[in-house]
Amino acid sequence: MRKQSNAKNPPYPPFSKGGARSAGGFSRASISAALLAALTLAGCAVGPDYQRPDVPIPTQWRLADGEMRTVASPGWWRQFQDPVLDELVEIALRENKDLKIASARIEEYLGRYAITRADQFPQLGADASADRTRTPGSSTLSGNSTISNSFQAAGLLAFELDLFGRLRRATEAAQADLLATEEARRTVILALVTGVASNYVQLRSLDRQLDISRRTLETRAESLRIARLRFQAGLTSELDVRQAEAEYQAAAVQIPQLETAIAQREDAISLLLGRNPNAIARGRPLDRLDQPPVPAGLPSDLLERRPDIRQAEQQLVVANANIGVARAAYFPTISLTGLFGYVSPELDDLLQGPSRTWNFGGGLSVPIFTAGKIAGQVQAAEAVRQQALANYEKTIQTAFGEVEDSLIALRKGQERLRAQQAQTESYRRYLKLAKLRYDNGYTSYLEVVDAERNLFNAELATAQNQGDVLLALIGLYKALGGGWIEQAERTSASPAKVASAPPAS
Repeated sequence: MRKQSNAKNPPYPPFSKGGARSAGGFSRASISAALLAALTLAGCAVGPDYQRPDVPIPTQWRLADGEMRTVASPGWWRQFQDPVLDELVEIALRENKDLKIASARIEEYLGRYAITRADQFPQLGADASADRTRTPGSSTLSGNSTISNSFQAAGLLAFELDLFGRLRRATEAAQADLLATEEARRTVILALVTGVASNYVQLRSLDRQLDISRRTLETRAESLRIARLRFQAGLTSELDVRQAEAEYQAAAVQIPQLETAIAQREDAISLLLGRNPNAIARGRPLDRLDQPPVPAGLPSDLLERRPDIRQAEQQLVVANANIGVARAAYFPTISLTGLFGYVSPELDDLLQGPSRTWNFGGGLSVPIFTAGKIAGQVQAAEAVRQQALANYEKTIQTAFGEVEDSLIALRKGQERLRAQQAQTESYRRYLKLAKLRYDNGYTSYLEVVDAERNLFNAELATAQNQGDVLLALIGLYKALGGGWIEQAERTSASPAKVASAPPAS
């Protein structure tokens, strides 16, 4: 067990008044030489110095095309040209609870870093005490006694010589922990902004589908009314009426399902805003949202732009530094203690020269036999580093995959949307011709029903595909990261007054 030095009772006696040699036989010159040697050795630190590992990086994106270009505006969500979305993002950056937790966690790790770093410097303290003692005389029958006073005031010094870098490695690990926490906060910002934008786009897509369903329901209600009149006039059979009723109910079923999804999406946005579930304001309709330009970037840029990659690298730095902390346990630990103060039986004479007292001492702790404890600590630290390295490499590979997935989703989504829009126009023309043929008696009502059903499904699919393209674009911004995170971080740190959300339309 390591013996802790006591500033009041140092292991070595104080220097004699002559100052040439201490009672323990150590001269001031020898102590000065020892301190000089310690400072010289302090430049060394056991354990490996961190170097960024080599990770295979592709030279370009496999699915990139000429549409990718540099985006000058860091606030990409503003390029949707929807003021409501802009306001929702700003509210979320100020009020989101996960972001507040992440910000508070940075303060926590800033304090931990300060605590760890302080161990590298001398620790100064002060101590003061006063005692009054009554001592009985030699004869208890005489009743004589002695009363004595004792006053003390002293400054205390404690300092550990970091000869082998244990404290510096611990500080390096604490600093990397702090930086990793800051990157974790940026990751929250990344997810928050893209989460608000994605949920808003999905909300507008559902609104569009609800509008289509309600309009279709009105159209089918009119078709049902006409079918009943024609049946009552003996122009058609009951089969036409039943088919019209079935199509009417098919449209009616969609409405409560979409209304439920809309309410759930509004609740999700409210939680991202840091508020209780409530209605969300609407801005521009889905088909009028401008598309931000496709951002550019090389695979190597992700190492500097993605906060989750930077966080994983800082965690690797922590694990690397902790190896040095563990290895330093093999080497001696030298601690210095000192005391300078005054001791006097009278308070008036406490700060006088004759009352002065001081001492200086040092302690040495060397592990001799630990039954493999230190070796186990080193082994565990090295294993943790291997885990951190694998996690760093996995995070990079995951980031590459997310960018590629977003690129293919965007490209194929745009192709699917163009084909879906063309199909919708074809079904719209098909329905017009089917009604014309039915009104002139050239076909049955079944052909009209089929055309209406196909057009309804095609319009719903078009609205979904429009939202999917925007979601893929948002996902690409999230996968690439970028300088916009820093701008959003400044917004989240501003103590501006929270604007209330406009009422839902």
